[in-house]
Amino acid sequence: MDELQQALDDIALSTGFSGAVRVDDRDGQRLATAYGLAHRAHGIANTVDTRFAIASGVKGLTALTVAGLIEEGRLGLDTTARSVLGEDLPLIDDAVTVEHLLGHRSGIGDYVDEDEDEGEITDYILPVPVHQLTTSEEYLPVLAGHPQKFPPGEQFYYCNSGFVVLAIIAERCGGAPFPDLMQRLVTGPAGMTDTAFLRSDELPAGTATGYLTATEPRTNVLHLPVVGSGDGGIYSTLADFHSFWPALFDGRIVPAERVASMVRPRSAAQEENPRRYGLGFWLRATGDAVYLEGYDAGVSFRSVHDPGTGVTHTVVSNWSDGAWPVSRRLGELLQT
Repeated sequence: MDELQQALDDIALSTGFSGAVRVDDRDGQRLATAYGLAHRAHGIANTVDTRFAIASGVKGLTALTVAGLIEEGRLGLDTTARSVLGEDLPLIDDAVTVEHLLGHRSGIGDYVDEDEDEGEITDYILPVPVHQLTTSEEYLPVLAGHPQKFPPGEQFYYCNSGFVVLAIIAERCGGAPFPDLMQRLVTGPAGMTDTAFLRSDELPAGTATGYLTATEPRTNVLHLPVVGSGDGGIYSTLADFHSFWPALFDGRIVPAERVASMVRPRSAAQEENPRRYGLGFWLRATGDAVYLEGYDAGVSFRSVHDPGTGVTHTVVSNWSDGAWPVSRRLGELLQT
């Protein structure tokens, strides 16, 4: 058996991993495999073609949707949120720009503040019933009432609200629902044919249900918005993400110059956060590797691409912490 496959099998078995994994290099697909169940009650197995939720992994796609609208001249990095929001969300500082939001440097208050939340990822945290959140505009009451934390541009502070605000800005400037804009500008050009915002309470066949732990039957359907927005909630596949990275760096989504700007570090690694951030993309503390990551109740996802070596690995799990030990082990073995 291939040494990489054996190492993956060992870590998956020891951690109760449920999900799917794929590794590619310049010569093509090196490994693709799945473990565990997509639906525990009915005994339906995960496969390499199963669609999984990727939580905040969508932030990179949101950033590219905004970048596509910038390329079309519909807004700019210096466009202020206030100029688009009007009287909505008055606690957002008038100086906050699209660039601040993309780089998590806006300082706006967060409706899901991951740095201040001392609870568990499996807690019920949404302030409204999840079924009320089906469009980006419907998030406005949830986004409201959170004071500005610091002046825009002063520091990096990860903010989910910022990417929902970006979705609202994109809709108002782009003249179409956010999922339609993302399909036209990002997932379509990237060949991501199975990537879409799905309702979590009516998932189609071939889609994994999210579970809170490795063994419990309780799902995440009451924990997350029933339809996602710019900060999280899209569903995708291994194949789609292994189409995404070449499309991104080949300039098929936005021009190569725009990509280079988005993966240039805008915030440096710090002791408490040993990684860097561009505009919508995480960057390793050193080296060229770029990655997207998502973590939520019933969801864990990481897709890492090194444009220098051409190596990509994607790990996605349908339980809350499933992806992390597998992704860490692959990172060690692949040096990404």
